[in-house]
Amino acid sequence: MTKLSVNINKIATLRNSRGGNVPDLLKVARDCETFGADGITVHPRPDERHIRYKDVFDLQGRIRTEFNIEGYPSTKFMDLVTTIKPTQVTLVPDGPDAITSNAGWDTVKNLDFLRDIIDKLTSAGIRTSIFVDADIKMVEYAAKAGTDRIELYTEPYALNYPKNKEAAVAPFVEAAKAAKKLGLGVNAGHDLSLENLHFLYKNIPWLDEVSIGHALISEALYIGLEKTIIGYKNCLKNTEEIL
Repeated sequence: MTKLSVNINKIATLRNSRGGNVPDLLKVARDCETFGADGITVHPRPDERHIRYKDVFDLQGRIRTEFNIEGYPSTKFMDLVTTIKPTQVTLVPDGPDAITSNAGWDTVKNLDFLRDIIDKLTSAGIRTSIFVDADIKMVEYAAKAGTDRIELYTEPYALNYPKNKEAAVAPFVEAAKAAKKLGLGVNAGHDLSLENLHFLYKNIPWLDEVSIGHALISEALYIGLEKTIIGYKNCLKNTEEIL
């Protein structure tokens, strides 16, 4: 079964825009789980413009499903995750000023750095995932770094899906096959939506997890959070019925 992890960064963005605690991040996380999410994802950035480091500590122990923390492995981030010990840490190459993740790691260039980070996380009992482009060489070097999984950066798939979905998914299928052959788990995330997720799943049915935030929260504005999560879960089944 491919798991759905809901990224709640956008809930924190909405809360932070007015101060106070509306919407209540912890309640939304619990509601997502109640509605069927298999995990909760957060991505604390250095400026705390959405998820704050305090949020991560508040969520600790309250997540009943899997807890995935994404981020660039700075000293502060590593101190956070080795203290919290989430189910999974997803390593992304974002700089401090990045608006959102926009590329995967160059795992060749950063092999020694990533290997050292993964050794520390593994020693802490944390599952690791490296955010990579759909590039077989990057997948191969992610395996050399010792990661448990990769997360395929799917924005190029989402952008090209409306033009030619078969061509859009092809490099991701090849990258996922390479990862599977190397014994790596395969996650996917970025710009996946109710429109394009099911086709990705049909072509890579061995996906372990998809992490989705922006589209899911945006779609929930129209059809509600519960119905949206049910729709995403349906995308991860052998059915053509989404909603």
